[in-house]
Amino acid sequence: MRTFKCMIFLMLIILCGCWDRTEINDLAFVTATAMDLSDDGNILCSLQVAIPSSTEGGNRGGVKDNQFFIISAEGKDGNEIHRKLQKKSSRILFFSHRSVIFISEHLARHGIDDVLDIFTHDPKYRLKTYIMIVKGGEGRDILKMKYPFKQVSIEAVKEMEISGQDLAVTLRDFYMTYASEGVHPVIGAIEPDMYSKDTDKEIYNFAGAGVFKDFKLLGLLNEKETLGLLWVTNQLKAGRITAKLPHGGEVGLVLNHADRKIITKNSNDFVHFKILLEGQGSLAENTSSLDINEPGNLNVIKSALESAAKKQVQDFLIKIQKKYQVDSVGFGQELYKNNPKKWAVLKNQWDSRFPEADISVEVNLTIKGAGMIHSSFDMKNKEMRR
Repeated sequence: MRTFKCMIFLMLIILCGCWDRTEINDLAFVTATAMDLSDDGNILCSLQVAIPSSTEGGNRGGVKDNQFFIISAEGKDGNEIHRKLQKKSSRILFFSHRSVIFISEHLARHGIDDVLDIFTHDPKYRLKTYIMIVKGGEGRDILKMKYPFKQVSIEAVKEMEISGQDLAVTLRDFYMTYASEGVHPVIGAIEPDMYSKDTDKEIYNFAGAGVFKDFKLLGLLNEKETLGLLWVTNQLKAGRITAKLPHGGEVGLVLNHADRKIITKNSNDFVHFKILLEGQGSLAENTSSLDINEPGNLNVIKSALESAAKKQVQDFLIKIQKKYQVDSVGFGQELYKNNPKKWAVLKNQWDSRFPEADISVEVNLTIKGAGMIHSSFDMKNKEMRR
């Protein structure tokens, strides 16, 4: 009899185990979020919600017009905003598939501490979500854009970010950097393509990166300066360097491997950092009259490319050191790792000492695959006429 009662009890547990489950048809899948600053000084939050029929993959011949819809709500804190957004959706908002959070440049300059606080206290918000600054525009405008190669356009941004050619920062990365000593966060920036004329097929441009201090955007780095940032912070996976040659023409190198080493030297009040940059790639362009098959000419090209790369990195360093006066690389961390006692003395003064630190750069490039690029056709035709 006792065994029979136990069996009945187990059957009841099994049969009643899914009483609180949520069906997929009851969920609204949020693919991206945009945060803007309203005229009243409140946070304006917009969600891009995928329409189920457009995510099934049934329309492979083209992109549907109704890929997604946008809902927006304004409020002073995260709870108020989420409550208003949920009231605008007949389904439960589901955030685990969200790829990107866009923050307008205007809001970023105002400060994003309250904005990011929305995404840290609720387990349904994933910290691996990418975060980006919308240069010169509103975040909600990016959500409305229609990308020609993806049924849900924000997936295109996600794939472009993780390609390794641009700065990809997640919420987790931002907070880990912010919590670390001797370094300040940097976030990638995006903007609509100003040359895109077809309103039905709009595309994006990665527009460098935003430099932050105390949760406020200090300024922006352009694409070349961002490449310098990626290289110096050892995050560069691919890139392009262009250099002018002494006797006319240009050459272009596509980097497919990059590395860096930072050497720290200090004595009393003097702090010096030496950055050693290594790169390997192949020539992709040559508009000069030089024959690359000649070893001497290849050395000239190598020297010109190294000088161009060095200047590109130095321009980035000057901008963060002299203009923004913020350590976005982590030189303070390097000082801490190599001389903890020195860092203990300087850490409370680092924001004022970093702009005066001496930083030198050395670049060594290895060129491979040069045989595919020769002198320009025009120069060869001139030689043939002689």
